[in-house]
Amino acid sequence: MSERRTGVLTGLAAYVLWGLFPLYFPLLEPAGGVEIVAHRIVWSLLFIALLLSVLRGWPQVRRALADRRTLVVLAGAAVLITGNWLTFVIAVNSDHVVDTSLGYFINPLVSVLLGVAVLGERLRALQWAAVATAAVAVLVLTVDSGRPPWIALLLAGTFGAYGLLKKLVRVEAAPGLFVETLLLVVPALVVLAVLQLRGAGSLGEAGAGHVVLLATSGIATAVPLLLFAASTRRIPLSTVGLLQYVTPLMHLAIGVFVNGEPMPPARVVGFAVVWVALVLFTVDSLRAGRAARRAVGQPAPAGL
Repeated sequence: MSERRTGVLTGLAAYVLWGLFPLYFPLLEPAGGVEIVAHRIVWSLLFIALLLSVLRGWPQVRRALADRRTLVVLAGAAVLITGNWLTFVIAVNSDHVVDTSLGYFINPLVSVLLGVAVLGERLRALQWAAVATAAVAVLVLTVDSGRPPWIALLLAGTFGAYGLLKKLVRVEAAPGLFVETLLLVVPALVVLAVLQLRGAGSLGEAGAGHVVLLATSGIATAVPLLLFAASTRRIPLSTVGLLQYVTPLMHLAIGVFVNGEPMPPARVVGFAVVWVALVLFTVDSLRAGRAARRAVGQPAPAGL
C-alpha cells in the first residue's frame, strides 16, 4: 500500500472515530460530564503510558518535561482541551449534537482568525470571504435562537486555541498528550474522589460493564489522535483539510437522524451559509497548495 493511500485511510479512520463520539459518550451514563472527563484524563494517561513503553517514547516525554517553555505551553493546551472535552460531552449527553457539528464546521475558520490575531498571518481574499460568510451564519443562528450558538463557539474556540498552542511546540502526539494528561491527572483524581465521597460518582454503582466503558475512554481518546498523527505525516495538509469535514457531517447526521434534534428553517439556512464559507475556504486552500507545489517544482498529487 502506498504512503499516500495509508495516510488517507488512517486520517479517514481518525475522523470516523471522532464522528462516532456522539454515540459513544451516552453509553457512559449515568456518569455526568465532569466525571466522564475526569475518567478520560486518568485512563488516557494509563493507556498512553503503556503505548509509550511499547514505542520507546519516554525520551521525548523527558525532553518536554525538562523544557520550561514547552511545559508552560502544554499546560495551557491541557486546560483548553479539558474545556473542549467537557463542553462536548455535556452537549452530546444533553441532546445538542447538532450544535457540536456546527462547532467543528467553523473550527477551521476560527483557526485562521487565531493565526491572524496571534501569529500575524495574512489572509488571502478568499479566506477573508470565508470568514465573513461564517460570521453571517453565526449572526443568522443568533437572531433565530435569540442567543449566540455558545456550544459551537466554545468548541471551535477551545479547539482552535489548542491547535495554536500545539503549533508553538515541537512534541509528537503521544508524548504531548501524555504530558497534558499528566498535568491534569491530580485534579482529575481529586474530582473523582470528591464525587465518590458525596455519593455522586458512578464508579462501582452501575456494574462492572460501566467500569469497563469508562476505562475505554482512554483508548477512545488516544487512538484517533495517533491515527491522525500518522496521517498528517503521509499526506498533504490540503487533503487532511478535506477529510476533517467527515466528523461534523457525522455529528450532524447523528443529531438529526438518530437523536431527532430539530432542524428548523433558520438553522438549515445557518448551516448552508457555513458550508458556503467552507467551500470558499477549501477552494482557497487547494489553490494555495497547488501554487506552492508549482513553486518548488513538485507535481500535484493524484486525486486533488
